[in-house]
Amino acid sequence: MRLKSLIPVAMMLSTTPALAEKGKPEAPDREVWVTMGADAVAPMRESFKSAGWEEPTAVVAKEQAAMFRLRESQLSRLATLMHEKFNRCAGFITSETREEALATLEPALAVAPQNLVTYTLNNATTVNTLMGAMTEANVRGTITMLSGYSTRYYTSQGGVDAANSLLAKWKGYVPAARTDVKVELFRHTAWAQPSVILTITGTTLASEVVVVGGHLDSINSSGGNAPGADDDASGVASFTEVIRVAMARNYRPQRTVKFMAYAAEEVGLRGSKEIAAYHKNNAINVVGVLQLDMTNYKGSTTADVALITDNTNAAQNTFLRNLITTYVKIPQTNSTCGYGCSDHASWNAQGFAASIPFEATLSTSNPYIHTANDTLARSANNANHALKFSKIAAAYVAELAKGTAQ
Repeated sequence: MRLKSLIPVAMMLSTTPALAEKGKPEAPDREVWVTMGADAVAPMRESFKSAGWEEPTAVVAKEQAAMFRLRESQLSRLATLMHEKFNRCAGFITSETREEALATLEPALAVAPQNLVTYTLNNATTVNTLMGAMTEANVRGTITMLSGYSTRYYTSQGGVDAANSLLAKWKGYVPAARTDVKVELFRHTAWAQPSVILTITGTTLASEVVVVGGHLDSINSSGGNAPGADDDASGVASFTEVIRVAMARNYRPQRTVKFMAYAAEEVGLRGSKEIAAYHKNNAINVVGVLQLDMTNYKGSTTADVALITDNTNAAQNTFLRNLITTYVKIPQTNSTCGYGCSDHASWNAQGFAASIPFEATLSTSNPYIHTANDTLARSANNANHALKFSKIAAAYVAELAKGTAQ
């Protein structure tokens, strides 16, 4: 990617935005660095101008992406634009420093240890044991719990409370005898909502890590309630069911498995970005990442799952396709979602192999997200579609982390 121009940092933000986003909890109005796809730059400037704000000037502009310095209070409007015009969630990446933002413009080379991973499908007994114990009712229960909060916005008390409720739910699944399992909060210094992480330490390959995640926060583009039943209570619920059956069936993975519910995705992938950077900076050998963001709205008539092919790892995507064909046996297709469209982009930017199976093609996905109407009722008050993604995640974990279940 060639550098087209470097524009001096004569920033436009001498004043704060004229109005806070209606109904949003106010975040500290700090300056942050934001990178986005080049196709979103002109619409962002027009959107900010229509709000009475000064048009942002690019600090760095490249052929495919650009970097800006914005205020935190402008992020929710940017998230609204990305959803309404590009169907992206979030569609941009927020960084605390200029150096971090520059790094997102030049994704890291693939982490060398990933070359040692061999994708095999030889653990069918464990896959089928986990999949066979899954129920729609349990997935639905988690969606109902999380979407019961009026908002899970990253600066809100609801966002904090939802994280604590999920922490308690996951802890409740873990038998006292499972000393190899740890459930904890990952606290972020720049905002209130923590991320939630459950770790099952591997038996023989503990230094190799498999990550399954989705985002915990929600947002309403117009203010007011943000139930986020599909975006992304559904994804979190899908892999929460993997946790439940893993504990119920005494699953013991060879590789370490980490389940992560990320904070602050809707405002620039902030939680996952910090966590992925932590793993990279501490030389933690993450051998694969699966992202579940929106799993319960069946918008496509010809396919149950769309594999996102941009900003993901091609080899792992092929592995995922084989898992779906072999074990889940549902129709699949491919789709693209653009720059920074979900938390997998945070891991991809650090050089880790990441994939995201999505509920539909982008053009047929849930049209009610980021509104008060993103409720379970939009999926006929059931989690039948999300259960399919629970099975995908179970197959992914059992075949990448290997191990046994009873």
